[in-house]
Amino acid sequence: MLKTLLIEIGVEELPAVPLLKELKNIEKKYADILEKNSLLCEFEFYYTPRRLVLWHAEFPTSQGDSIEEFFGAPIEVAYKDGEPTAAALGFAKKCGVPIDEVSHAEKSGKEVLYYKKEVKGQPSVLLLPEIINMWIKSLDFGKSMRWGNLQESFIRPIRWVNVLFDDELVAMELFGKKSSKETFVHRISNFDAVKINGAKEYFELLREGGVTLFPQERMVKILNDFKALEVKHGVSVEIDDDLLDEVVAITEHPTALLGSFDEAFLRLPPEVIITSMKEHQRYFPVFKDGKLINKFVVVSNALTNDFSKVIEGNERVLRPRLSDGLFFYDNDLKKGLSTAGLEKVIFMKGLGTVADKIEREKKIANTLFDIYMPKDSDKETLNRAISLAKADLMSEMVYEFTELQGLMGSYYAKALGESDAVACAIKEQYLPDGEESALPSTVMSAIVAMSIKLDTLLGLFSIEQIPTGSRDPFALRRAVNGLIRITKEHSLEFDIVEILGKLSKEYAKFDMSKLESFFLERVKQYHKVNPSIIEAVLATGERKLLKIDKKIEALEIMVNSEGFSESFSTFKRVANITKDIDLSLNMHVKSELFQEKAEEVLYARYKEVSANEYNSYEEELDALLGLKPELDKFFEDVMVNAEDEAIKVNRKSLVASIYKSIYKIADIKEITI
Repeated sequence: MLKTLLIEIGVEELPAVPLLKELKNIEKKYADILEKNSLLCEFEFYYTPRRLVLWHAEFPTSQGDSIEEFFGAPIEVAYKDGEPTAAALGFAKKCGVPIDEVSHAEKSGKEVLYYKKEVKGQPSVLLLPEIINMWIKSLDFGKSMRWGNLQESFIRPIRWVNVLFDDELVAMELFGKKSSKETFVHRISNFDAVKINGAKEYFELLREGGVTLFPQERMVKILNDFKALEVKHGVSVEIDDDLLDEVVAITEHPTALLGSFDEAFLRLPPEVIITSMKEHQRYFPVFKDGKLINKFVVVSNALTNDFSKVIEGNERVLRPRLSDGLFFYDNDLKKGLSTAGLEKVIFMKGLGTVADKIEREKKIANTLFDIYMPKDSDKETLNRAISLAKADLMSEMVYEFTELQGLMGSYYAKALGESDAVACAIKEQYLPDGEESALPSTVMSAIVAMSIKLDTLLGLFSIEQIPTGSRDPFALRRAVNGLIRITKEHSLEFDIVEILGKLSKEYAKFDMSKLESFFLERVKQYHKVNPSIIEAVLATGERKLLKIDKKIEALEIMVNSEGFSESFSTFKRVANITKDIDLSLNMHVKSELFQEKAEEVLYARYKEVSANEYNSYEEELDALLGLKPELDKFFEDVMVNAEDEAIKVNRKSLVASIYKSIYKIADIKEITI
């Protein structure tokens, strides 16, 4: 039999960020508990800042009956001289029956003690209090708090518990609060508890009381309000998805409103205004013709027909925030860009100060400059950019908004007369800072960004701060991913062994193979292809990032091409024949030792293929794999392991020459298809 089930846990206002972080787990945790109790069924989960709600349109009135089986010790252990041993008696006690009710069964090829009993399903109403308690206490919002005389803690105090099973109250207690047939609507509508008789009335009362229970409905309302404001005022509202999720989580009756601030504040960099509005006030910035204007959108939770006071209040709150920003900005410009003080800021124990880090980054940048020789740039500009890159860490603005480091330095650099190249490099020094992040726009900016990442990698490996398992507190994996993306974007060949070896001389001695392996592991994770393709390329000893990338790309195309599986079997045979031959040696093939036509034809075709110039690894692989017909004929007509040693060596050298040409790109025997 099925009945409706409504579970509402009322709380003081939930903080949005912790709620959203746990959101993906809330339903799963509840489903797992239901499954454990043999009551799993469809349900919906809703939330507002004041309530967590579970709704079942159909919930079983009891667990289903089940069979419980018990297996015990082998019979030869359970009985001795026909009498039950302690093992048998203990098993019977565990099953809760006399020993004579225990039977035998076969398990894993042995006859063992066995008992089976029918378990009657319990009524759901008896299980629900424990299920709800388990669910609520399984939720992890990070920090929690205690209230009253309770020893237990939760993210916020629980103020009411409302559990209706087919409109009948389920008696239970949660964090000292007993369940009751009542709920709370929007505070402006009614501050007191509202009595309810059933689930249908519950949903109607919330809507009438100014509570939009469904998060998706609140989001749609907010987005529709945005569109209406855009049309009415000829503006565009910048929608930050994370911020949108937050305002959905902190409102029960959302209304988007347009406010304004003094135009004088537009002298601030747009990012400062936007960051201040988003972080401190949860406002959405407004643009017109692609430029930030002195407007903002606030999502109000008020229940009123006159929002003028709400708008005025939010404008009044924003003003001092922007005034602080303007004060910081002007003060920073007066001080200028200076690294004074960074010699007192510790970067990492064992790696000195931030000033020390800057000096190491300069050395790396100059080494990279000599390798890549970027056009339209010079070392003086490069060193200037590196020297000033972290100067904004001493600014008042970055102290207030740490996420603006680099960006503020670029604004200050421009305002203080530094070149565009220097300002650009300062702005882009931390790029890429995520998987979808933009990349440095110029080679010089790329060198600056690479230098910062390389110093962090080399430095931390030199003091044994190496990521283990999923732990990577200093984002070293992201740093390597960034280096891979930068070198590919700007076609900067990066030899993992050679360049890291050259740069490592400035650091305490450490096992370089660990860092090289770390790089290669990230290469494997970066390329979303058949892992054996990557292994096939790396097995050749290739350690140049661009070449690795191009070889992987070429090999993937070949592996996915029609007919590769047939070619693969032929060339795997080639690899097996040559597995004991050192491919680093020169292969000497003597045509005068050929005895079969198939040898001559294969050698002629191989010389033709190897003499050609190719525009890509794909073309070269295609040509080499095109030797399949001649190789098949060779294997059909020729005995490679001839009795004559000279002929055998010559034939192996011919086959090895072909595989050596392929091996320059990939060791294809490593491929699994």
